[in-house]
Amino acid sequence: MAIQSSLKNMAICLTLVCLSCSAILAGAYALTKDAADQAAIAKTNATIAKVLPEFTVNAVEGQISLEGTDYTYYSVEGVGYAILSTTVGFGGPLQVMVGITNEGIIHNSEVISHAETPGLGAKCVEANWRAQFKDWNPAEKTLTVKKDGGDVNAITASTITSRAYALALSNALKVYSELANNEGGNE
Repeated sequence: MAIQSSLKNMAICLTLVCLSCSAILAGAYALTKDAADQAAIAKTNATIAKVLPEFTVNAVEGQISLEGTDYTYYSVEGVGYAILSTTVGFGGPLQVMVGITNEGIIHNSEVISHAETPGLGAKCVEANWRAQFKDWNPAEKTLTVKKDGGDVNAITASTITSRAYALALSNALKVYSELANNEGGNE
């Protein structure tokens, strides 16, 4: 005997399908959570290794709030800090990890995520453009685009992205300064 189509039967059927799908998704999440967490940690550690000089000790994660913004940083004893800095570019959030040595020099930077226009602002991930920030000494150069009187060569047709990138680095330097003042340098 066939089940008669009614609102009650459709609601019961839909509820059972939703519960089954939810159980499958929860199971898949539980099975893959540890692997996803380990992959995220490995990616973060690899990025820290790219932005700071070579080190052999473990990076220690910390949080700091500065001017109403929360920052995550990684302290590497005897080397410096890797600081996550997020600004708003042309297409949306631009997140950069900035490596700053104990001397206050930007050793290197790496884009973590962005929403910039492909072929224009997305060029901020290209190593040849980011190379201008390697070993950047804020005592000798200004972190603003040349159009605004600074020393940063902007990406052609992407001044907003270039300004956002420079601002991310400038914010990271402010965080470094606060950390160095609060902790007497690196831990």
